[in-house]
Amino acid sequence: MILNTVRLPHFNASADRKTVKLPLPKKVIISLSQSIGASCEPIVKKGDEVHTGQLIGDSDAFVSVPVHSSVSGTVAGETEVLSVSGRLSRAVVINTDRLQKNCESLKPPVIENKEDFLKAVRDSGSVGLGGAGFPTHVKLSYDSKKTPVDTLIINGAECEPYITSDYREILENSQNIADGIKLVMKHLEIPSAIIGIERDKPLAIEQMREITENYPAVTVKPLSLSFPQGAEKILIYKTTGRIVKEDERPYSAGCLVLNISTVAFIAEYIKTGIPMIKRRITIDGDIVNKAVNVSAPIGATLSELLRSADARIIPDRIIFGGPMMGVCVYEPETPISKTTSALLLFGNSKLKKESACIRCGKCISSCSMNLSPVEINKAYDASDKALLKKLRVGLCMNCGSCSYVCPAKRNISEKNQLAKQIVK
Repeated sequence: MILNTVRLPHFNASADRKTVKLPLPKKVIISLSQSIGASCEPIVKKGDEVHTGQLIGDSDAFVSVPVHSSVSGTVAGETEVLSVSGRLSRAVVINTDRLQKNCESLKPPVIENKEDFLKAVRDSGSVGLGGAGFPTHVKLSYDSKKTPVDTLIINGAECEPYITSDYREILENSQNIADGIKLVMKHLEIPSAIIGIERDKPLAIEQMREITENYPAVTVKPLSLSFPQGAEKILIYKTTGRIVKEDERPYSAGCLVLNISTVAFIAEYIKTGIPMIKRRITIDGDIVNKAVNVSAPIGATLSELLRSADARIIPDRIIFGGPMMGVCVYEPETPISKTTSALLLFGNSKLKKESACIRCGKCISSCSMNLSPVEINKAYDASDKALLKKLRVGLCMNCGSCSYVCPAKRNISEKNQLAKQIVK
């Protein structure tokens, strides 16, 4: 298998700075859609007093996660928020009382078997913290008889520029990472685990090797520097040499992939019973004087994060996530969700004018899935659904590499996503 990747500058100025707490906001806006899956229904109403960690939304759907309050205070009402996927979702607005009183029902779950473990993971509200937002309990609920898994792969690649939240998780919380790995291996009966970390993070590699030295079934594997290494299929190939085909899931290759911060959270929840109500976010960008990682409550708004950003000028572009796969935001009341990994601020970032395709083939040679983005774009322009299927547009992971390398500055990646919608 030929694996195409690109090399990106890392701009990891926040890597050596300890995580700080975001000042408690006056209010939070908590979306009831915090995962790739069904939205939740609110179980609180205007005027209700809520406590930190209290359940405020849930769904009967299997592919969904419950939503909890990240603060204590009073429900001010409901609103609608625009998610990064472009969907409007219901949200609960809570005015904080600044007391952060924990919900009395919070306690570590009792786990005696696999079913208890899977229920605990769902009750925690856990989703993939790498950005995809897939419900963790769904990922763990595979049929081990039909698709036996022999390798747990922990994703510590963090290959997008600027973002260092997973790196800080390793340096600040390595014991929970190790404990989370052991929990998953034990309850899902997975015999071995590989922790994949890029070579430019020697402190993280050393720390994970030290914390897992007494676990012979766990291997720390240094990875070459490349993008998009954090994608599941790419990471599986880089760590095991196994190939996951177009219509297959990682289970078919005997692998289960979890983000390194996600597995650490699972261990923390099992110990404390505190659900997923906060996350670490990198604040950086070319106009930020001091890059930092902040621990922020879910539902804190863009305006609150901007107050903690040490920016030289007013940004003309704001991104939730990384510069390659993130999404521009413009509304000050946009709240962070469980999948928000970074807030990036840029100045003087005018869009470059597109020119005609020069047929250089760089988009093809950079595609990690061995697709032909230029041909996909042509098929999209012709609304040729059959050709799009033949070109395997469904494999596109929206990594943005094709647009990044294009000398004509064409928005190839964006059109690929529109093409995927035609096929759907």
